[in-house]
Formats: sequence, structure tokens, C-alpha cells
Amino acid sequence: MQKILYVAHCLLNTASKVAREPREGARQEEELRVAVLKKALERGVQLIQLPCPEFTLYGARRWGHVYEQFDNTFFRTHSRTILAPIIQEMQEYLTHPERVEVLGVIGIDGSPSCGVSYTCRGCWGGELSRRDDLQEVIRTVHLVEQSGVFMEVLQELLREAEIDLPVVGLYAPERERVLSLLDV
Repeated sequence: MQKILYVAHCLLNTASKVAREPREGARQEEELRVAVLKKALERGVQLIQLPCPEFTLYGARRWGHVYEQFDNTFFRTHSRTILAPIIQEMQEYLTHPERVEVLGVIGIDGSPSCGVSYTCRGCWGGELSRRDDLQEVIRTVHLVEQSGVFMEVLQELLREAEIDLPVVGLYAPERERVLSLLDV
């Protein structure tokens, strides 16, 4: 039987992520990303890459965003549009349980779009060049226990399609929970 796992776009393609300087915890996150990919390959799990809503809207040279910037009808509609064929694909695989087992979805915790258990929020936005309080604005950005907008839309679509799959976020402190999804 074939095992399938849907993964956030940047799990397979880190070039799609917002460019940034190395930061605390980045090495642990990369080690977990590699561990997930290695375990999937060792277990023969097929990986299906979700589209990246940020990249498909803003491209590779975008700034980092927060949840509040994506929490709007335009981003949610774009997310629904690019996820529609994914939901149809899942439905097709799920109609063949004798041949295929869909294990779930892995998002990227901390992302304002693909976070599952954690997302990035803050009072971020507007024109940057004329602000004299930029450092104060940057300090408002923080991690909260909540899904990102894209994952919220995905979970809504899964409920609408009556698809019950585990959705977990790639987050280094929860390494074992993420890796357990691949215990097949």
C-alpha cells in the first residue's frame, strides 16, 4: 500500500521562504526538516507538496508578514483557489483505501500562513520608510498558539469535504509528535 503525506511547500523547497538572517533555533528547525524528509524516504512515504500562497502572490523577494496581513478576503480566496485541486486530489486518493493511505498534512509552525499550532502575529504593516517607531512595531511581532491563515483555510476545506486527517506543524520542540506521523 502506498503511503502519502501532504507537506507545506517550503518543507521541500526552502528557496520559497522569506529570505532572512540566521536566527536562534534555525539549526534545530533545519535538522527536524531533514529528519522528516529522511524518515519519509526511508519508509517509502510519497510526499505531495502543497502550493505556497505567499510565493504565488508575492514572489521570492517579499518581506516577512504576520497573520493580520493575511487575514483578509483576498488572501483567503487565493488560498481556497490554490487548495481546491489539492482537496480533489485527496478525495480521489481516499476513495482507494485498499491502495493508498493518506497519513496527513505537515505545516510549518511559526508561519503566518502555514503555521498549524503556532503563527506569527503583530501590529505590522504600512509604509516603512517614514516611520520613526519601526523598532517598536517590530517588537510587537510574536508567536501565538493559533493556526496560520492558509492552514485555517485548508482545515475549513477538509471539514467541508468531510476529510479527517491529522494536521501537524513542523516545530522543533515537538519533534517526536511530528516524526510520529511517519510511524507507518
